[in-house]
Amino acid sequence: MAPVQVRGTVLTVRRVDAYVAMTVVAPAIATKFRPGQFVAIAVGGPSTGMLGRRTFSVHDVRPDHGGTVEFIFSPSEPGAEWLADCRARDVLDIVGPLGRPFPVPRDPASCMLIGVGAAAAPLFSLASRLAERGCQADFLLGAETANRVFGALTANRMGRTAMISTADGTMGARGSVVDLLPNAVLQARSDVIYAAAPLPVLRAISALGGRYSIPVQALVSEPAMVCGTGLCMGCVLPAIGTDGITRMVRACLDGPVFRGDLVRWDDVGTIPFDALGAPGWKPRGGASAATTSAMPALPADGGDTRAAEGRKHAG
Repeated sequence: MAPVQVRGTVLTVRRVDAYVAMTVVAPAIATKFRPGQFVAIAVGGPSTGMLGRRTFSVHDVRPDHGGTVEFIFSPSEPGAEWLADCRARDVLDIVGPLGRPFPVPRDPASCMLIGVGAAAAPLFSLASRLAERGCQADFLLGAETANRVFGALTANRMGRTAMISTADGTMGARGSVVDLLPNAVLQARSDVIYAAAPLPVLRAISALGGRYSIPVQALVSEPAMVCGTGLCMGCVLPAIGTDGITRMVRACLDGPVFRGDLVRWDDVGTIPFDALGAPGWKPRGGASAATTSAMPALPADGGDTRAAEGRKHAG
């Protein structure tokens, strides 16, 4: 369904440890939303020099309770300080829901949900959707320190299991979610991994998923998505299509959810020499222009996925 632009009234603004949770009334967005999608908000007020919008993954929606939409952010982020100063009954210019959502299994499956910091916010609406499908959700959350772990109590309530890691050891195990992941997926017998984290963590998770033949659905929020609609080309990254050809895709439009095995994580921030359209690029194997101009199904399309296909466990 197409996104809409609305003027949403702020309902609540509250601190959640190191983050700010903002709830706005936007029923036209709440009714269209699917887990993994995001909103783009104009920040700075009418006299601001900030031309670009700020994008935020949606944490929760309540279409049957006033049509509210909640998102989480750090007030230290660019443009977010102004947003954190908003109060109830202020009005925001919001576009959404944007992007392609997480696909969900057709049949009941064991799902590992991995989030780092505020990036974990979209995993909780996903967990609710998975529960509707009869899936089991196991959470693995992490951050640098305790007050930057988002949703630990909710994960304990919603998940079959919940593991926490912090770099300084102030909550849960000392280390990163990547350190805990091998044992976590083996103990949970995970059929699919859903991840929302910084790029280096997504890269490591995707590599581990490949090692155990567990499909990974990765929500990419870097590079920063400015326009949220694909116009500014500020969030491009290289990904491999189902035809084997690398293309520069836009995280906001072609994602933000991608198959982890199709993103060229080591080449993010560059244009690989073999990417479609790169200087000197030529079709391989005599492929025609018609073959190479069509965009293959790179990221998740929000439909069902057979999560358990090809699963392999060590041991």
